[in-house]
Amino acid sequence: MKKKFSLLGLVLILVLSLVGCGSKASEEAEYDQATMEQYADTIVTSFSNMSEENLDQFADMSDLELNLTLMQSGLPIEADDFKSMIDAWKAGLDECGTISDLGDYELTVKSSSATLTVPFKGETRDGDLEFTFDEKMNMDSITVNGHYGMAEILKKAGLNTVLGMGTVFVVLIFISFIISLFKFIPAIQNKFSKKPQAETKKEASVAAPAPVEVVPATDDSELIAVISAAIAASEGTSTDGFVVRSIKRRKSNKWS
Repeated sequence: MKKKFSLLGLVLILVLSLVGCGSKASEEAEYDQATMEQYADTIVTSFSNMSEENLDQFADMSDLELNLTLMQSGLPIEADDFKSMIDAWKAGLDECGTISDLGDYELTVKSSSATLTVPFKGETRDGDLEFTFDEKMNMDSITVNGHYGMAEILKKAGLNTVLGMGTVFVVLIFISFIISLFKFIPAIQNKFSKKPQAETKKEASVAAPAPVEVVPATDDSELIAVISAAIAASEGTSTDGFVVRSIKRRKSNKWS
């Protein structure tokens, strides 16, 4: 019995392994490298023979019109993906110059996509073209990767470092300048707070009436008696014939 169970286990293992190999083989068989290379060559040839104006015309087309054009050409590409490919191709031309002399294609298959890579000779820089396909062999994107030497890589890294550090220092200097202005805030607050107080005092001083000088009353009875006697003596009469009701001091005659 033990031998029978062991034989059944071996048979199951072999069956599962064969099923796994068959599924992998079927997945790999979905991608036809020759057909994918033909699509890639068509794109490279078409883009290379187009001027920038022609590429812009394709980019300005509506999705419906562009899908019909691509369907007639036999290329399995969606309109949005095709416009993205045009942008990537323009960026590659700016980076590497005119692309020519394609090498041998290399296919890399993943679970739900495949990448077709081919080296090229560029006018200013060599590089690689990468064409990405989905599980139905529809072309999704193009990537242009330029080859940079060690000196160029270090130069780019240095420029990025300088730009990053320069940006940080500029921001720090600006923050320091803002903080240095905080010392003027109390003076400004005091200036605006004192101004209303000064105006209030000024209004109060204008509204207050001027104080009236009070002249203290004095007892002029003795002075009246002396003046009455002097008048009576000069007139030769008595003081009963007139009454002194008020005494006014002349401005030109000041009493000591």
